[in-house]
Amino acid sequence: MKEILYKSTRSEDGYLKASEAILKGLADDGGLFVPTEIPKLDVTVDELSKMTYQQVAYEVMKLYFTDFTEEELKNCINKAYDEKFDTEEIAPLAEVDGAYYLELFHGKTIAFKDMALSILPHLLTTSAKKNDVKNEIVILTATSGDTGKAAMAGFADVEGTRIIVFYPNGGVSPIQEKQMVTQKGDNTYVVAIEGNFDQAQSGVKAIFGNKELAKEMDEKGFQFSSANSINIGRLVPQVAYYVYAYAKLYAEGKLAKDQKMNVVVPTGNFGNILAAYYAKNMGLPIGKLICASNENKVLFDFFKTGEYDKNREFILTTSPSMDILISSNLERLIYKIAGNDAVKNKELMTSLTTDGKYVITDEMKAELADFYGNYATEAETAEVIKETYEKTGYVMDTHTAVAASTYKKYVAETGDDEVTVIASTASPFKFTRSVMNAIDPKYDELGDFELVDELSKIGNVKVPNAIEEIRNAEVRHNNLVEVDGMEAIVKKFLSM
Repeated sequence: MKEILYKSTRSEDGYLKASEAILKGLADDGGLFVPTEIPKLDVTVDELSKMTYQQVAYEVMKLYFTDFTEEELKNCINKAYDEKFDTEEIAPLAEVDGAYYLELFHGKTIAFKDMALSILPHLLTTSAKKNDVKNEIVILTATSGDTGKAAMAGFADVEGTRIIVFYPNGGVSPIQEKQMVTQKGDNTYVVAIEGNFDQAQSGVKAIFGNKELAKEMDEKGFQFSSANSINIGRLVPQVAYYVYAYAKLYAEGKLAKDQKMNVVVPTGNFGNILAAYYAKNMGLPIGKLICASNENKVLFDFFKTGEYDKNREFILTTSPSMDILISSNLERLIYKIAGNDAVKNKELMTSLTTDGKYVITDEMKAELADFYGNYATEAETAEVIKETYEKTGYVMDTHTAVAASTYKKYVAETGDDEVTVIASTASPFKFTRSVMNAIDPKYDELGDFELVDELSKIGNVKVPNAIEEIRNAEVRHNNLVEVDGMEAIVKKFLSM
């Protein structure tokens, strides 16, 4: 098998093996690691259609993580995708109202982040062993609601690691917050910041980029790594579920051989839809990549105009995991459509840092033909939840609803009715108040856990373990800092 190496999106220097890129998380120059080429699938759809989720995941990941042995990689996969998931097939498809909802929320924290964050701790600890790392690995991450909990659940009590999560105070749902602040594990730390997600993410990147701190950490026996979607060990496992979805629809006769499938993804940080783009570039027959935004529609505007501009009001919505104005993973796409030109990409990213915006060339814009962008307002998001429930009995969360609403606009505009998979990124139980209010405003009088029980009743769905676990759990983390206090609290946790 061809060895795939990784390089930064911002310089032409140095190539790393997969395990080295996973360990580092972010490149020294602030760029993201990308494979030197996107490998092609080397098994047929016929073969894939007979495989379990775990087997499909192996066929995808072996092509990217070429310095892992078969035994190492299968061990990581089998430890990740086990009884932590509440459905045997890991990522089931639900046919609802003319589309297929790929339910990515059956893991430990009932959000799609589990799909990658169940495996990342195993990839990281395996990578550390492969590279004779003696330091303790400190996972530093910013979350808009889901990554934090999913990362902590993955890393809790994993030997040789610690994890510190920052989230925007008041910028996540009550259930999301309760999931984080009740997290067990002696190696887990959670901090609310007085700011929004973008400030949390920028703060984490600044800590990563602090060379003096890195030196000090090394002396004390620590090194940073990332669980955010900037880590290539997060992105590659996400490619697998698009391949699995296609194979599954093909196995069920819903797709003919080589027939194209459209994909709709509710998008904040751009990692999930980028994974679908990678799947398409591996040879999976994907047609349109439909990028769904909420009212923070920085990506919609980018696809429409070719200008990425974060200088705008930051809106808190009912789909908080998408309340993002700096879509970090978009950089990987920008690098690719710039013809893998690190100098051009760096120039654009510098412009984003200094002016808050950049404009791509017409040639680059032409490379975005695979994508369609649109957005859903808060009213449209609520409307599609209510409408779908009344029509079919299916209850979706707010992020999935943003995708469903955007998909309706896409079909109305284009008339394209190809088989379509909608990435359903979170359980409605994570956003009960918003979901139940959309169905009927009378529910607003109920408490958070009364809403959980009511949702279970009207949707005829069992309350997930992830919710039952936090119903009466004690709060273990109670930290709040200003943005400029992030580095200090990291040092405090590490007794530095």
